[in-house]
Amino acid sequence: MTNPTVSDHSTARSPSFGLIIIGDEILSGKRADKHLPKVIDLLKARGLQLAYADYVGDAPDRITATLKRAFASGDIVFSCGGIGATPDDHTRQCAARALGLELVLHAQAEALIRERMQDTAREQGLPYEPERSDNIHRLNMGMFPVGASIIPNPFNKIAGFSFGSVHFVPGFPVMAWPMIEWVLDTAYPGLHRNAVWIEKSVIVYGAMEATLTPLMEHLEQVYAGVKVFSLPSVDHPEYGRHIELGVKGEPSLVEQAYPALLAGLQAFDARLGPELVQK
Repeated sequence: MTNPTVSDHSTARSPSFGLIIIGDEILSGKRADKHLPKVIDLLKARGLQLAYADYVGDAPDRITATLKRAFASGDIVFSCGGIGATPDDHTRQCAARALGLELVLHAQAEALIRERMQDTAREQGLPYEPERSDNIHRLNMGMFPVGASIIPNPFNKIAGFSFGSVHFVPGFPVMAWPMIEWVLDTAYPGLHRNAVWIEKSVIVYGAMEATLTPLMEHLEQVYAGVKVFSLPSVDHPEYGRHIELGVKGEPSLVEQAYPALLAGLQAFDARLGPELVQK
């Protein structure tokens, strides 16, 4: 199965991007997740946005249910972690179960694993013994659902895999991040936007969100494609109690919607603070 192309999505809505992070070590606090901010940055650099993220521990039933939703969603989803071959790695098996498919040794993945084993033996000055039990066990890392395609791993050649628009990479950032970039640039170049999203907002003192809601709804109706957001704070160290009210989207749309937001605020007799821009 080949990686999806942009034409797979062009006849429907623009796909959303999702992220699944798997591993007890994240949920227990033993390790801090670094994938979420990095994936946000990788997408942002291409004018794209992350729509959601799921965190799942090393529980096969939960992983299977999460992946089943991902496969059914039609979204472009990256899954990080759990594709190794130790007893606490369940992602490959759960992906197959979610799809109702068998796991098989992928020919390209096998060849790359064998290359890696030969490289390691050479670096250690040892003979390459392909039939040694630990080397045979390493081939399990190339067991993917039938029909999957590989994601190259530039760090150590142990491939990840894709099935449809769901893409599986290791939990190690040094491997996962270039692999995610490869998928974005190889499978989805047509989705990249030249004009990245920007945000423009203003600090509003002395107003209630419920009072501002009609203005927010009006702006989203008039300026299709712009998102209006409201971020209240009760104890900000600089602004105190306030609402950050703004619009985000493609620059040309934001440049139209933001002045309308400021004009609309005049009707509420609200005291305005600093204006903020984020690119």
